[in-house]
Amino acid sequence: MEQTPVLKVDGLAVAYKTRKRDIHAVRDVSFEIYSGENLGLVGESGCGKSTVAYSIVNFLGPNGRIVRGNILFKGEPLHNRSEKELRRLRGADISMVYQEPMSALNPSMRIQDQLAESLITHRGMPRSEAYGKSLQALKDVYMPDAEAVMLRYPHQLSGGQQQRVVIAMALLNNPSLLIMDEPTTALDVTVEAAVLDLIAELKERYQTATLYISHNLGVVARVSDKVGVMYAGEIVELASTRSIYQSPLHPYTMGLMRCLPDVDAPKGTRQLLPIEGRVPSPANLPSGCIFAPRCPHVIAECSAQRPKLIELTTGHHVRCIRAGEWIGKDMVWLDQGVSTEPCPDRDEASPEKTLVVQNARVYYPVPFKTVAGLFGLEKRQYVRAADDISLQVKRGRTLGIVGESGCGKSTLAKAIVGLEPLYDGKIEFLNMDISSPLNKRKLNVIRELQMVFQDPNGTLNPSYCVGDQIAASLRRFHTVPPDQVQGEVEQLLRSVKLDESYYYRLPRQLSGGEKQRVGIARAIASNPAMVICDEPVSALDVSVQAAVLNLLLEIQKTHNTTMILISHDLSSVRFFSDDVAVMYLGRVVEIGPCEAIYMPPNHPYTAALLAAVPRPDPDLEPSRVRLTGRVPSAVNPPSGCRFHTRCPFYMGDICKEQEPPERDFGGGHKIYCHLSQEELEQIKP
Repeated sequence: MEQTPVLKVDGLAVAYKTRKRDIHAVRDVSFEIYSGENLGLVGESGCGKSTVAYSIVNFLGPNGRIVRGNILFKGEPLHNRSEKELRRLRGADISMVYQEPMSALNPSMRIQDQLAESLITHRGMPRSEAYGKSLQALKDVYMPDAEAVMLRYPHQLSGGQQQRVVIAMALLNNPSLLIMDEPTTALDVTVEAAVLDLIAELKERYQTATLYISHNLGVVARVSDKVGVMYAGEIVELASTRSIYQSPLHPYTMGLMRCLPDVDAPKGTRQLLPIEGRVPSPANLPSGCIFAPRCPHVIAECSAQRPKLIELTTGHHVRCIRAGEWIGKDMVWLDQGVSTEPCPDRDEASPEKTLVVQNARVYYPVPFKTVAGLFGLEKRQYVRAADDISLQVKRGRTLGIVGESGCGKSTLAKAIVGLEPLYDGKIEFLNMDISSPLNKRKLNVIRELQMVFQDPNGTLNPSYCVGDQIAASLRRFHTVPPDQVQGEVEQLLRSVKLDESYYYRLPRQLSGGEKQRVGIARAIASNPAMVICDEPVSALDVSVQAAVLNLLLEIQKTHNTTMILISHDLSSVRFFSDDVAVMYLGRVVEIGPCEAIYMPPNHPYTAALLAAVPRPDPDLEPSRVRLTGRVPSAVNPPSGCRFHTRCPFYMGDICKEQEPPERDFGGGHKIYCHLSQEELEQIKP
């Protein structure tokens, strides 16, 4: 007897009603997910991945509707169900984890009540028992201090904690179908690895069918049995995970693979090749193959007809008229025409030190909560966000700073640019003391030290065109005569791969990648000596990430700019950085040249970070190196080695009571650990 799929989507087409006409956001999408199977949907933003997910649970909004096709859940149609039936299914048999956790949580309810509500509603469970199950669910997703989190409101949690709450909520009723829309985007790489382990465990234990939506091809390779690649509302390739990653047959899939930095490849041995152009609007699709305007293998016939999704080999479906030419080719073929020459060695860079940080401390005072504290009878407590940091960056080089959320990366960056005051220590920039806050710094220091922020939306004024916002920097620093400002702005736009037409556009008219490029153009307008980039590509599609990283490298090469790259993506850091500092709970635990950091010997924490990185290779056995326990409080950090509470190599009192010594491995590579050099060399990421 043939098994019935848990979810079957057949010829799905979704349209949104607008004032002018219906916009067809999704067209002719078909796939099946069986019990215990995980289907990954990948593609750039705007490809229709989330629309497919929302159509399954009927969350398309008042102007969205399914115009063609069927959605079957356990053999029964979903789209004709009443709202009452759908409410019964949602949260019980079908659960969904959303990309924006704050929009999925009720801001007026405590976490324990929101979690328990699902069990009480769908199972009729007593409230006390529901609270116990909810607490265990939080512990299952490795929530730090789960008991305290149960009593908090959503606004009292970090983004990563909110996402873990939403995942726990989705898993509470052991659903038959689990839909996950970018569930690990806001999580640290170590927590992401733990959550992916949890998803795999759920699939094995409860035979849950899972639809996993992500732009991270490494994550999809790690969790999925099959992969569907979406582009502009259509599935262009559908096959087993191994077939997709080893022998992609659609040029779009090949393009996505070329955009990925490889955490295991030596720095500079492989270029990132972003896909030219952008995803077309569903209101203005090209004739013929919708990928043809961006395809490097396009021929005249591609524009003549819209290709159908056909099965070229067993289980491998492709929407391309030339796909048959690439059958039998492996991933090595993708590197044809790609430079494998290493980037120029910058070890002989100028000995001049652009930045020197000495014993820097950034503390945040904890508000007094007692009368005794208000009258000075209680000792003041501080959040030790950055505690005794010392490092230096030479001219023309890039320092990457990595670590989990809360380790002090962004705090250190803000202290360098003057946005956070130093509690103690010293910062020298171009041989000038810049330990003072921003409002007390000289104008020439501000001009020479610029920053690119993680969220371009928060740094661009929605009321001004982007040209005027870049021009403001030029006028502020008087870098060009007033009559040459517009020409200089247009030149800056061209330098970040935007043309002159962008001058008068408002931020809302730009994509996320274009906004980030405007932020970069504004940062380099004064031709600064140093640019600090705080997670500049974390919110971008893989193709846009590749373009932005290439752009930053080009700017650095052209202007010999010194850079600091802060990121949780260890693959991007390896591709981009010359030196790397690994931070944990306000301290640097390892620092040195990039290649030394990514190869043994490693600090145990660095090894855990490297082991947790999802690789875009389904044949790699996932590492079981996982950090246990929760990150300690930065108000009362552990004595001795701060990592000892989570370290798999904990040696007892020496780790608990004594500060770790510096182990010097030469060439600037230093590890702060009680393990001997011989023991550190045995640690494998």
